[in-house]
Amino acid sequence: MGNNNFLNWLYKLQTHGIKPGLERIKFLVEKLGKPQDDYQVIHVTGTNGKGSVCNFIHSILKEEGYKVGLYTSPHLNEINERIIVNGEKIPKKTLDKLIDETKPIAEKMIKKNNHPTFFEVLTAISLKHFSDEKVDYAVLETGMGGRFDATNVIEKTLVSVITNISLDHTNFLGEKIEDIAFEKAGIIKKNSIVVTGVTSKKVFETISKIAREKNTLVRRISKRNWRRLYFDLTRQIFEIEGEFRNYQLETRLLGKIQGENIAISIATVEELQKKGVYISDNSISNGIRETQVPGRMEILGERPLILADGAHNSQGIKTLVETLNDFDFKKSIFVFGVMRDKGIKKMLSHISKTTDSIVLTKANVDRACNPEYIASLLKKQNFTGNIFIRKNVKDAVDFAIKNAGKNDLVCITGSLYIVGEARKELLKENR
Repeated sequence: MGNNNFLNWLYKLQTHGIKPGLERIKFLVEKLGKPQDDYQVIHVTGTNGKGSVCNFIHSILKEEGYKVGLYTSPHLNEINERIIVNGEKIPKKTLDKLIDETKPIAEKMIKKNNHPTFFEVLTAISLKHFSDEKVDYAVLETGMGGRFDATNVIEKTLVSVITNISLDHTNFLGEKIEDIAFEKAGIIKKNSIVVTGVTSKKVFETISKIAREKNTLVRRISKRNWRRLYFDLTRQIFEIEGEFRNYQLETRLLGKIQGENIAISIATVEELQKKGVYISDNSISNGIRETQVPGRMEILGERPLILADGAHNSQGIKTLVETLNDFDFKKSIFVFGVMRDKGIKKMLSHISKTTDSIVLTKANVDRACNPEYIASLLKKQNFTGNIFIRKNVKDAVDFAIKNAGKNDLVCITGSLYIVGEARKELLKENR
């Protein structure tokens, strides 16, 4: 089987869409020898911020000298970015070998009309890779929801983490925020600990109820636990109030929201310490400082300032727009593309208040929304600014940069797929 054929086979599974449920992933990992039992797990869900939190925790544990697996989604440019051990992407040859190992199991399931999904097979592969690599810990980010997410095949976790929750994936998780909270809280395990940054009273009550039923403690992080001391275009410094002590921590990640993400990460680390995991103050400060998350509030160019952020729901866009107050620019031009299943109207309502120029485009994926449809939504919202449509991300970014003054901002957002394609082109040009 040729090199690309392995990945082609895996990507073809995407045609089976998203199918919540754990029976298929349980079958896959059972046949692979239950690799998820070979290491300890920190499991992270939420609507926004979970990727940053996963990366912070992974980085801190790595700094301490542990071998740590990290599983996140989606990827920006290469599928290998989703499966990491100590900062290193899974090698292509290793991924091919694991696809080859998993393929016969999946094909037996398909013959019985029990199609595993792309995400389920990739999750099984990641769990097996972490076992093969003999990691001490694995940090797993849910793909969607929690209760029926493939990552929830894990039966025990050291700590469960739930970042802030807002409306997203409502077609799968429910229309009400407490329904979504119920699904996310499905990762909470018995006799354990859950760290959360949720702000809504209804959401917190839902999480607390499920935690009580499972005899699990809840540790809640709020705005009182962190404050920003300094920021510029290259770094931020936060003071974090922990349970053991206060920390002054520097991060390269931009946006005030990182204070919340760091506070959640520190609370998680303190809970690990309570369980006997040795983590020094040095590893905490170095781990936070060294964490990089491409495609999240990432500066890809100056004069004009080019900022890429994979905000892909209403709350993410709202946070992005608020973060733009940290930057000094004359005018802004947004490059925007989004997936069809998102709350596009609300996303646009936040953007239209902050700019008078929007370049609409679509990523090279089946779920991408037609830019003409997005333009029609903007017009219905009485947006009076400039609306441009470009057929692909490269053309959209080129157009925005050409039409921006040196003191202007080009903001690329709406989807990590859009950001991934833009980033690839811009970094190619910079090289």
